Amino acid sequence: MIWFALLFLFAAPFWEAKAPADWTDSEVALLLTDSPWAQPLTAAGNGNGAPVQMYFATALPMQQAERERDRRFKRKRPGPPQTDELAAEYRVWMEENRATQIVIAVAVGNNPAFSNDQETRQMEQECVMRVGRKKFKITGHFPPTANDPYLRLAFPRQVGPADKTISFDLYLPGVELPYRSAEFPVKDMSLKGKPEM
Repeated sequence: MIWFALLFLFAAPFWEAKAPADWTDSEVALLLTDSPWAQPLTAAGNGNGAPVQMYFATALPMQQAERERDRRFKRKRPGPPQTDELAAEYRVWMEENRATQIVIAVAVGNNPAFSNDQETRQMEQECVMRVGRKKFKITGHFPPTANDPYLRLAFPRQVGPADKTISFDLYLPGVELPYRSAEFPVKDMSLKGKPEM
């Protein structure tokens, strides 16, 4: 019985043990919501706002999970492909910048606050990533669209081997209690023993 428990304890997580096409729908959802690269953002202070989900969009397991989610969604709802120029622009940008940027995806929905210049400026000024004692502002962002309800925020890839945590303090336009935060242990975000963000 002890051997079985030890085998279970040291078994590779599903994102390492199985190909993305073999992940169940529940596993895809779990990876995007409650994994080393994903968690809900907490409201600042004592606020109890509705959960706002975020994940590291540049982490390879998350990119695979996004592709699987989108592939399965298209398979369930066949029809003519919908064009989303901003989503296409983001994909091209991601391919060119993944090595130098960390991108987080935040589920804010396609809300009208992103057409408000003042709200966008506030987001650009107040969103920060903290790595140890270092603080970094966003280097760019892609607002949510009708086809992609995630705000994508880019930060410089400035995480070293000695860094223990990455945390985010965000201002999210159009979200109840817009000041949100999250912290991730760097050691947990690894794929086959190598850091993956």
